[in-house]
Amino acid sequence: MTDDTHAGLPAQTGAEGRRRVAAVVYNPIKVDLPAIKEVVAAEQAAAGWGETLWFETTAEDPGKGATEAAIAEDVDMIIVAGGDGTVRAVAEAVSEHDVSLALLPSGTGNLLARNLKLTLDDLEHSIHSAFTGDDRQIDLAMVEIRREDSRVDRHAYLVMAGFGLDAKMLANTDDELKAKIGWLAYVKAIVLALRDKNQLRIRYKLDAERTRSMRAHTVIIGNCGSLQANVLLLPDAAVDDGQLDIVLLRPEGLVSWAQIISKIIWENGVLSRTRLGRRFRTKEVEALNYIRGERFTMTVSRPELIELDGDEFGRATAIRTWVEPGKLTVRVPAESTD
Repeated sequence: MTDDTHAGLPAQTGAEGRRRVAAVVYNPIKVDLPAIKEVVAAEQAAAGWGETLWFETTAEDPGKGATEAAIAEDVDMIIVAGGDGTVRAVAEAVSEHDVSLALLPSGTGNLLARNLKLTLDDLEHSIHSAFTGDDRQIDLAMVEIRREDSRVDRHAYLVMAGFGLDAKMLANTDDELKAKIGWLAYVKAIVLALRDKNQLRIRYKLDAERTRSMRAHTVIIGNCGSLQANVLLLPDAAVDDGQLDIVLLRPEGLVSWAQIISKIIWENGVLSRTRLGRRFRTKEVEALNYIRGERFTMTVSRPELIELDGDEFGRATAIRTWVEPGKLTVRVPAESTD
């Protein structure tokens, strides 16, 4: 007779009575695979799940193909082990299926995990939460990007999409330096991007409002608001509020940059994190404009670099982006669902 219990817990079964099965989609460059396999084996047995399946990403395919292969095996959960780009690609592929997504933070940014307040550097805790945690519905942001040849392609993103300084910073980032010193590699890239005096000439429309025109240095559209180093760029953004939060940076000199730094580092990073502190937030400054809504359309006067969740996505002449509320199911520790 087969014993269907492990460590005192009943076997976890799906809708048809079969034992639940997970898959791990992993970036081999980012992870310690033997260590992950050891912990997964212990946790799947303790939680009563079946044998986990394994799918490797490649440089040419950061996660979509591996995820589709996993889904074809009728898995119940996909654990994604990789950086922000891998998480984005896997989420894009899994969003149309009844499969939950668990995060094993393994990169420099780990931006979605940060915004969900998940543990970043504890392999055992992350895997344990995947097999024993709860499901949480979060929003998925979608974007249609129009290219120079009028071709339009569609992608998902979980954290932010950016034009201007944001995208140029990524283009200037040294990947080898990033691998050695992490997010500090962006400092050099920011300095290089700031030397670029070209501004974006944009026309944008938010929901049903009238179309507006302006010049901006940077445009960032966020599904959630926190970056590395505890920087809160979009203080009102939440990953499950059904809204996009957009910031338009329009600095005209050193004074303007000082205003922006003060707002983002001090007010957003310190004051906005407490109820008392939020009372002392100042009004919007001219160099930094926040808007929010469900749909955002923007055209630029010339092709500009765009980034999605920290990865370059080429040049765009226009975008249309919107939020799909509760589209993605993610696994979180059982005690954190409130």
